[in-house]
Parts: sequence; C-alpha cells; structure tokens
Amino acid sequence: MLKLDALTKDFATRAVDQVCLEFAPGQVHALLGANGAGKSTLCKMIAGLIQPTHGTMVLAGKDYSPKNKRQAQRGGIQLVQQELNVLPTLNLAENLFLSDLPNRWGILSRRAMHRRASEILSEFGLGHLDPRCPASSLGVGQQQLLEIAANSWQPTQVLILDEPTAALSTPESQRLFEKIDRWRNQGVAILYISHRLAEVQTLADRISILRDGKLQGTWPRGELQQHDIVAQMTMPASPAMSASPAMPASPAMPASPAMPASPALCVEQFALRPKVRNVSFSLRAGEILGIAGLVGSGRTELLRAIFGADRATGGSLRLAGNVPRPSFRSPNEAVRAGLVMISEDRKADGLLLTESIAENIQLPMLDRPGLAGFGLVRAGHARRVAETYLQDLAIRCDSTDQSVGTLSGGNQQKVVLAKWLERDGNVFLLDEPTRGIDVAARERVHDVIRKLAKAGKGILLVSSDLDELVGLCDSIGVMSNGRWTATFSGPNYDTQAILQAMFAGYSEP
Repeated sequence: MLKLDALTKDFATRAVDQVCLEFAPGQVHALLGANGAGKSTLCKMIAGLIQPTHGTMVLAGKDYSPKNKRQAQRGGIQLVQQELNVLPTLNLAENLFLSDLPNRWGILSRRAMHRRASEILSEFGLGHLDPRCPASSLGVGQQQLLEIAANSWQPTQVLILDEPTAALSTPESQRLFEKIDRWRNQGVAILYISHRLAEVQTLADRISILRDGKLQGTWPRGELQQHDIVAQMTMPASPAMSASPAMPASPAMPASPAMPASPALCVEQFALRPKVRNVSFSLRAGEILGIAGLVGSGRTELLRAIFGADRATGGSLRLAGNVPRPSFRSPNEAVRAGLVMISEDRKADGLLLTESIAENIQLPMLDRPGLAGFGLVRAGHARRVAETYLQDLAIRCDSTDQSVGTLSGGNQQKVVLAKWLERDGNVFLLDEPTRGIDVAARERVHDVIRKLAKAGKGILLVSSDLDELVGLCDSIGVMSNGRWTATFSGPNYDTQAILQAMFAGYSEP
C-alpha cells in the first residue's frame, strides 16, 4: 500500500536517516523507538505536514509526494498525532467534520452534521455526549477519542496512529482495538506507534524499530520479546539505560525517613459537580496511592480541584498537622502549602513552549528569593540546575538553552517532572506522568516516584495504564462516574475486581 525509499529529514541535525519501509494493506505495522528516534517526524512526512529532505514514497503503485495535509488526505492518508489538535472553541461535530463540513450550495447543514456526528461518536463510546457541546468540556482522554474519530471516518488507505492509547484507560483502549480489527478487515494499512509493548505485541503483524533516526530492522509478530525490543531501541551506552541513576541533589530527594503515621492528605466529601461527587480518601506520607478509572470518570477533575486549578463545590481537605480547610483558591496557594502537580496536558498546563529548558525548570521557584530571585531567573544558576536534571532524567536535547517546544513529547514530560522535583513538596499529584514516554524513560520516572515515596512524600497517581498502577502503588482507589467506588490494597491486586469497580458508578442512579 505504501513504500518508503531512503526517506530522510534534516533539521539542525538528521532526524530521519535513509529509512526504507513497506506497509501492507490489512496489516498493523508497529513503529517503535525511544523519544527522539524519529517516529513522529517520519509520520509527519507521510502525512504531508513536513517535506522530506531526500527520498521518495509510493502509494498504491503511484508516486506520492504530498505538499500538505489536505493532499495527503485526498490520497487516503489519515494521521492521528500524539499531541492533540482538537480545537477547544468548536463543538464536537465541528471538530469531526472540520475538513469537510456538510453543506448544500455553501450553506452549512447543521442538522445533518449533528446526526452524523452522533453516529460516529457512538462508534467510539462517546454516544452519550451532545455533538453540540464544546470540545473544551472534554477531558484529554475523550479528546483523544474525538481526534481518532475525526481522522478515521473518511475513506482511508493508510491510517497512522501515534500513541493512540496514551490517554486511554483499559476499556477504552479495548474499544479502539476492536475498531482497529475492523479497519484491518477493510484492507486499511495501519501504522501504529506506541510505547506500550504488550499491546504492540498483541496488535502488530510486523514491528519496525527506529534508533537515532535509523531503521534497525523489521520483524514479524512473535519474533521479538520485550527485552529484545528494548535492546534494539536503546544504545548500549545511553544514559537512559543506566542501572542506578543518581538523583538531583535537590530538596526533593532527602535521606529516607521513617514513614510518619499521620496522613499527608485527607480529602472529605470533595465535590466538583457534576464531575466529582463526594469523594473521600486518605493519603499517608510515603504512600503511592493510585487512582484508576475510565476516561471521563472524574480522576483529572479531582486532582485539579485538590490543587486549586478548579474551585471545588463542596467538601474539605486536610494536610498533615493542619485543621480541615476548604479547597485551595489557586494552584499558587496549593504550591505554597506543599502540593505540586504534574498535569496530563503538559503543553497547556505544564510548560512555556517558547522558553528554554533551564527557564521552565525554574518556573515554580520564582517566588523564592535567592534561588530565582523575586520573579527573575538567574541564568547561571538555572543552567547549572538544568544540567543536573538533563543527566539524571536522561533528557535528550542540544543544550539547556533549547526551547522546550522543540523537544519530543516524552522529553517535554521529563522537563515538567524536573521543575516540580526542583520545587519539592510534601504531596505530589501526578496525572498520567508517563504519557507518551518510551520504555526506558518510563522506568526512570517510576524510579523517581518510588524514591519520592521512600523520602516520605505522599504520591497520588492517576494513570490509565492499570499495569502501571499495579506495579507501582501501595493501594489503588477507583473512580467511576465521579464517585470513589472502591479501594484495593497491594501488592496482590485483583485486576478483574478493579475493572468491575470502574463500571460500578455507571450502574448507580
């Protein structure tokens, strides 16, 4: 269906180097590699978003060289990017049909658009949503499903899915996999990028691996084990594979104290209606408490309300040694009280994309005289701090002065983690902290989380990857339809019971 011959892309350095690949109709072809390996750049060339420096492409037997995304779509190429491109000010139907709005003689047919939108949304488990509601009202996971729907309803020969399940929970991912099987049966060639190796091994007919822009090889299903894949993805000398990373000499990593008996955070009857309804739980110092749930269950909204990013409509919270209090009025107030939060949407909430790595890491420190200095960043100090995190978190970049917007998604996530490690706190609210991060970097982030807990920090961890929660957490709470439906204690979790609890809130009035 699609053949790439010596496809190459040069920026300041070579991002994709002489890649030759073939994608067959009716097959899922997985493309794997560490962050910065060139996967997204390769996909953008196929989809017409950027032009190759060298090389050629052949689509269905004909020369193919799209000048823009529209030309690629006319050729039957559809791309769902890792970073969301949903327009928040438009409604769901308008986002679905933005490239081909239904009209008659140039007049928009809204009734037909809303009717067709409802049908498409139902295919992706979003049938309960009003197609006239703004996209800004959706969580990141629902926006991801919306974007997949928007890029798959048109006639398609090649469908590129870049980290499609990064923001999806297990049941929603399963629904997507069923759609992938239908697309495969229809003869669509599917290029699938994911850091979740278990799902790749289940879905993919073939696996190709990129490393530093170069193709390492292509293997049929079942020929590679997970450790083989990781070995092919990562250079032997890469700092990302070092066995025992040294953590920054930062207040975030003090010597491990004995775990205090008192809770680090108590939440009582917390509400942000209609998304969060009377949630109560307790987080001990030194504990990793996971929160599982379906997309739209209220997990993100709960963390945002605790952090003061959204104003809670009811309930109270209590930090260690303090009396109960209402919700924080702002994230600034929460940070000063000892809370820090990594948001699931790093671009909108976590980073200043046009600023440097060093400046982004210093953002939470601007209120501390002597460190940043009353709102001013001391350049030398900022660079020295950033250099430490570049090494310890294996952030791939040219220098600490490089703008964060030019980094890969996974390396951007590491910068977000670095800035909050630099700030420090007693309670860490982590919303999908490994979203879009490669396997080696994922393990490094997990190691950081474990060290934070060992240092006595309370960790509240939201993840759509149940395996991640099971492997990391001391206990797991489940949210369903805005309610806290169950709490499970580790380490021996009943994953089937957790999945059942995910649905429990939707059967209640």
